[in-house]
Amino acid sequence: MLAMSEINCIKTLRNEKGLSISKIADTLAINWRTAKKYGDEDQLPQEKKIIKKGMMYKERWGEIIIDWLEEDSKIKRKLRRTNKQMYEALVTMGFLGSYRTVCDFIADCRAAREDEKSKGYERLEHPEGEAQVDFGVMEAVHEGEIVDVHALIMSFPASNTGFVVPLPSENQECFLSGLKQLFKQAGGVPLSIRIDNLTPAVKKVRGSESEAQLTDEFMAFKNHYGFQVQVCNPRSGHEKGNVERKVGYVRYNFFSVPPVMKDFDDLTQQLYQKFVDDRKRKHYQKEEQIEELWESEQKKLLKLPENDYPVFKQMAIKFNKYNEFKLDQHLIHVPKAKNYQQLYCVVFWDQFKVITNEGEILLSDFRPYMRKRRLIPWSDILKEWMHKPRVVGHSRYREYLPSRICEYLLVPSLALRKQRINGIINLLVQHSMKEIDEQFYELISKDKEDTSHPYDVEWSQYDALQPTGSGEMDHE
Repeated sequence: MLAMSEINCIKTLRNEKGLSISKIADTLAINWRTAKKYGDEDQLPQEKKIIKKGMMYKERWGEIIIDWLEEDSKIKRKLRRTNKQMYEALVTMGFLGSYRTVCDFIADCRAAREDEKSKGYERLEHPEGEAQVDFGVMEAVHEGEIVDVHALIMSFPASNTGFVVPLPSENQECFLSGLKQLFKQAGGVPLSIRIDNLTPAVKKVRGSESEAQLTDEFMAFKNHYGFQVQVCNPRSGHEKGNVERKVGYVRYNFFSVPPVMKDFDDLTQQLYQKFVDDRKRKHYQKEEQIEELWESEQKKLLKLPENDYPVFKQMAIKFNKYNEFKLDQHLIHVPKAKNYQQLYCVVFWDQFKVITNEGEILLSDFRPYMRKRRLIPWSDILKEWMHKPRVVGHSRYREYLPSRICEYLLVPSLALRKQRINGIINLLVQHSMKEIDEQFYELISKDKEDTSHPYDVEWSQYDALQPTGSGEMDHE
């Protein structure tokens, strides 16, 4: 099998240069069938590949050196640390690399700084069909609990159109699956995508004399869809400023109050509709409606490929003596796992399955992070409501309450409302809000502060409306 760089070369010669299969085979000195296979056929992922990185980039040492150089640049030259001093300081911190490795890294950093000083900043042009992609972390509410949402946002600077897909994590499976959904929402594939040094896409960041290196999985994904990739320089967020602003726009306009979600598909649909409605405003510079600009830009996009691209990762499993293996920092138990010589885990963005060599599925479930939740601090919120019981009806937290408890608290009498709030606070000492809702009638009836049933009729008020005399009804 060819290396990914060779496959990418064949794809470029075939799709961008327009060379024939025979010409590619002659140029690269490869078999005609090999050129045909990698030039015209889809290359779908089959297995995980281990990628090694240099210690100055993979570990914290490079960041430490950059911080020291930045710090020294603000003082006189004679007071600055030498290469040897920085190397010796790293050794005391546990650095195992060589002195030459540190010197080479420092030389690259200083050369990059000189290039920035000499060139300065240039105004970036954004042609139609060019997109920018980035993640932003937001919050949503699912079944009364807080969910951290990693929103993958794609913006088109030319029209200022945006698309967003909420995901549970920022790993490679989520990133590539999210891009697939964004392409479908846009109705096509961008001509090029500008990204920062996202770990799922970039295995080696851009240096002073070298380009950024993409991961094999992302390069195969890029070749399948046909878009180009532009990787920003390190610590250069201005190079993708449009999507940076779009992340803030989404956070402050769509997530300032965490939305209620049934699941990730439901939240995806909610956000898609919000962006469709958002296109009815004018572009901040061009004084045209974003919707009209997008209709023009959408025509520049590449067509979606006919074959779906499967996004998954397959890896061999190592079990402990309890038939458990670790996935997403959680231990997963597989009954009788030791009975098999080798098992494999196939992970998707939301699910995983454990299979044998023959493909038999032994276990299938959601990935552990799909169940990651944080409780809403109901005790603190209810204590605030105790001081201002009127706020319950229009509080931002009202829609997160279970419907029965919400109806129970929203009584006209503020005194009774305050009493019931206090009763719920007492119950929260031993029960969660979900348990109180599930055992509503049993727990509320035991509340000493409020023994009334939520649906009891106030007979004294009813009697006051009836005429006195022999026709009056008696009530026990």
